[in-house]
Amino acid sequence: MTDAVVAQREAWKARETLAEQLMPLIGHLYREYGVITSIHGRRLINQSPIGVIKAHRYAQHVTGSVLPLERTKEVLDALLTLDPAPASLDIARLLSDFEEHAGGEGTLVDYLRNVLGPARSGDTVGTDVVLYGFGRIGRLVARILISHAGNGAGLHLRAIVVRRGGENDLIKRASLLRRDSVHGPFDGTISVDPEANTILANGTLIQVIYADDPGEIDYTAYGISDAIVVDNTGRWRDEAGLAQHLRSTAVARVLLTAPGKGSLLNVVHGINHELIGPDDRIVTAASCTTNAITPVLKVLHDEFGVVHGHVETVHAFTNDQNLIDNFHRGDRRGRSAALNMVITETGAAKAVAKALPALDGKLTGNAIRVPTPDVSMAILHLRLERATTREELNDFLRTTSLHSSLRKQIDYIESPEVVSTDFIGSHRAGIVDGLATICTGDTAIVYVWYDNEYGYSSQVVRVLETMVGTHPAVLPERVAV
Repeated sequence: MTDAVVAQREAWKARETLAEQLMPLIGHLYREYGVITSIHGRRLINQSPIGVIKAHRYAQHVTGSVLPLERTKEVLDALLTLDPAPASLDIARLLSDFEEHAGGEGTLVDYLRNVLGPARSGDTVGTDVVLYGFGRIGRLVARILISHAGNGAGLHLRAIVVRRGGENDLIKRASLLRRDSVHGPFDGTISVDPEANTILANGTLIQVIYADDPGEIDYTAYGISDAIVVDNTGRWRDEAGLAQHLRSTAVARVLLTAPGKGSLLNVVHGINHELIGPDDRIVTAASCTTNAITPVLKVLHDEFGVVHGHVETVHAFTNDQNLIDNFHRGDRRGRSAALNMVITETGAAKAVAKALPALDGKLTGNAIRVPTPDVSMAILHLRLERATTREELNDFLRTTSLHSSLRKQIDYIESPEVVSTDFIGSHRAGIVDGLATICTGDTAIVYVWYDNEYGYSSQVVRVLETMVGTHPAVLPERVAV
């Protein structure tokens, strides 16, 4: 074995050892203070040592150099001396700002104290959340809320409401939360109490409530108050239907995980979430496709101008289609989802205008359902106000994904081997595939991948946090697009 090989192995062991030392510091800051740490948007909480190392390696993609784990330990040690208030801290960017602006004056602790502001002022009260329905989106939102429980100052998943499905209903629902054919096993432990109708998941006690009427539930009987109900059934999409939830005791607001009808506020987080006001008691989180394409369309319109365009979505099949040929009230959706590509309609193109009025009337859209269970693609065929090149457009989108206020919504990748399954579990609303971009003068074709389940569920949680004002301060502040 050569000296070079031995040196590489020893260097790797040293990085693993240091990553293991970082993990309790990361966990302590999260559980005791509600501080979420990341490296250029890659979260460090709940990561394995290898995951921590990969997050630091990602810094090379952004800055050209790997962030040393030693520097991260310096920041974590400094934070633990400050009794910080809840915050979302990007360690790589904090270090970059410190080195750029401190000019060698003052310590890292002094810099962080100035950035963080006052220490925490005592315990804060979280907000109760009820999931009405427990299907694909409901279970993923539950997973995210459980993993975000932190110090208890944010969103509290208190209950799920379902219609009783028969014998062993509670055990079956807990099992579906524990095991997922697409997203893998639940990261943690789950137990059930059939007598109390509760599910205990990683310390989060979830009451299972059986009901057929959304307006006749006494949530106070379960210790729930001022709750926000997340309706992920899709059964009601207008104000009158969703307002039924407000008739139940202890319900303050409602969020629909589907496009709303009528005058309801359709929100794409990152685009128009600031429009949510205290008087908006019913809000919708639009659709997965609308969330995937609107951020990309916004930045392209702001930079190049969109004259008009067509959106074609290649979409994973959904539960409303038939597994085998049978009657369906929707055209073509009665044909087997597992065997066919199915042309169907999508309202995503028109729905973009509800969040981004500047594109009203400029987009058309259609959809093709394909035999895959998750991850979809939107193909944006756009005519722009000014001509551009593939290189300019891609460089703009890559920079936007790394440095703009839409970093949580837009990701960017250039890889000759990526396929749909590589994006399962992505928490971004959409991921631009740079190698697929086509530009000819003022015509651009942009391909956007999106996990129509997990990426959308992440957007839903962001809207939830905005509605109840529980999102921690993001530091350093992101520049606006």
